[in-house]
Amino acid sequence: MNAIPARLDHLVLATPDLASTVADFARRTGVEPAPGGAHVGLGTRNHLVSLGGSRYLEIIGPDPAQPGHAGPRPFGADALPAARTVTWAVSPPDLDAAVTAARARGYDPGSVRPMSRRRPDGTLLQWRLTDGDTQHPSGLVPFLIDWGSAVHPTATGLPVTPLLRLSATAPDPDRIRPLLAAVDAELDLAEGPVGITFTVDTPRGPVTFG
Repeated sequence: MNAIPARLDHLVLATPDLASTVADFARRTGVEPAPGGAHVGLGTRNHLVSLGGSRYLEIIGPDPAQPGHAGPRPFGADALPAARTVTWAVSPPDLDAAVTAARARGYDPGSVRPMSRRRPDGTLLQWRLTDGDTQHPSGLVPFLIDWGSAVHPTATGLPVTPLLRLSATAPDPDRIRPLLAAVDAELDLAEGPVGITFTVDTPRGPVTFG
C-alpha cells in the first residue's frame, strides 16, 4: 500500500476554533498556514498548506466574520470538541463519470454540486464536488472534487510541508475497502477506532496530526 494515495487532492482538518488550530500547526511545524478565504453563506473559512505537488491541507473552521450563520457548518466544524482530520478528497479525471462508476459498483458518493469561496485578494474560486447524505459517515471514503478551469490552491504559492504518510483506522476495515475501491481510491487502513492520521515533513522534523 502506498503511503500517499494516488489522486489525493486534499485533507480536511476541521476545528471549532480556526485561529487556535492554525497557531498550533505553526507552533508544531514552524510553518504558518496561508489564509484561504471565506465560504460565504456556509459560515466557515479556511487556511491552507501545500502537502507537495498538487496536494494540500485544508484547515477549516467557523468564520468569525459570519456570526449570523444558522445551522450546522461544513464538516460539523462547530460541533467538534477539538480539531480533527475528518475526511479527504480525491480528484478523478472525470468527476461525473467517476460518480456513475461508483454507483454502478454499489456506492453512491452523493450528488455533484457547485462550491465557491472568496480568496483574500477578492478572487472568486469555484469548483464542483460530491456531497450528500449518501456519503459514508466515517469520512474515511473520500469525496470527489473537480476544480475545472479554476486555479488549483497549490498553484498560489502556499507554504509547504511535504506529506510523508496518510493512514486510517476503522472498526471493520473490510467494510470500508469495497467503498474505497468504488471510487478508485486506496488508503492504508487498519483496525481500530474511526480516525485519519497524516504525517508531514517540517523544519522541525516529521509531525503527525490526527
